[in-house]
Amino acid sequence: MRTISAAVAEHMAKLSTADGIISALAIDQRGSLKKMLADAANKPADETTIVDFKKAVSSELTPYASAILTDPEYGLPATKVRDQACGLLLSYEKTGYDTTEPGRMPDLIANQSGLRIKNEGGDAIKFLVYYDPDEGQEINDKKQAFVERVGAEALANELPFFLEVLTYDANIADAKSEEFAKVKADKVLKTMKEFSKPQYGVTVLKVEIPFNIKFVAGFNGDNNVVYTQEEAKDLLKKQSEITDLPYIFLSAGVTSEEFIAEIKMAEEAGADFNGVLCGRATWKPAIKPFAAESEAAGRKWLSTQGKENIESLNEALKKAKSWQEKLKIAK
Repeated sequence: MRTISAAVAEHMAKLSTADGIISALAIDQRGSLKKMLADAANKPADETTIVDFKKAVSSELTPYASAILTDPEYGLPATKVRDQACGLLLSYEKTGYDTTEPGRMPDLIANQSGLRIKNEGGDAIKFLVYYDPDEGQEINDKKQAFVERVGAEALANELPFFLEVLTYDANIADAKSEEFAKVKADKVLKTMKEFSKPQYGVTVLKVEIPFNIKFVAGFNGDNNVVYTQEEAKDLLKKQSEITDLPYIFLSAGVTSEEFIAEIKMAEEAGADFNGVLCGRATWKPAIKPFAAESEAAGRKWLSTQGKENIESLNEALKKAKSWQEKLKIAK
């Protein structure tokens, strides 16, 4: 069991339910959100539109979430209209990754720091790293050092450190392909094992489901079956056993129905996961009415279907475990 300070535990309590389950809402998308808003409106999206959409999501949905994740570039106004009982995670990285060198290197927000996240009212630092555990050690060593530095900042500022890891294969261009679906589980498990090491100072891992549900029997549609549902559950159990840290699932762009199906499989597998940090699965369909019609139309969708999505997800989390089972407070 890992040890955390009383200050970190206090922030963790703000980010979770009374039962210690993290049921958080992600609205830290930037480049992808800008593109989605532009496509829906059939015209370029300006910064005001992005800010206003984040504010709408925050004000309409945070009453039903334990915390919200957003970015300091467009998302700070959204933090001001969140529900008072809703905790706050702030991103440290720029959207995407550094494209000026190979290896999908992290790219930090130039005017951001752990101290500034704390001063902005953040209850946790969230940092995203793209990781291929089978890529060259020279590249991965740099990424490991990045994570170590952010972990040290979180420790110095007595904030929880939420590390988000997105896997890829340097030799497979399409992460949605059957080819990647066949290797994804191995990538996810190796990556979780690496960043569970104490040297990184991670408090909570934000991780992918270790398979692409669109290649799981019963959910595969026109795709070939890569995994049966039992094989998928076995992977979820292995994922649970590979780390002693609290870990939460990200939705990775699937639908609300698919994400809930994944959560139910994790529960049936007996996985000791500790919640979710769910983004597009909850609110993505609100983009079209918001951008193409009006803010009122977007808010109407959020206050009805969006609310139903997040409440259905909360219902599905009833068998998730408390983070308190994995972290103890230092005396």
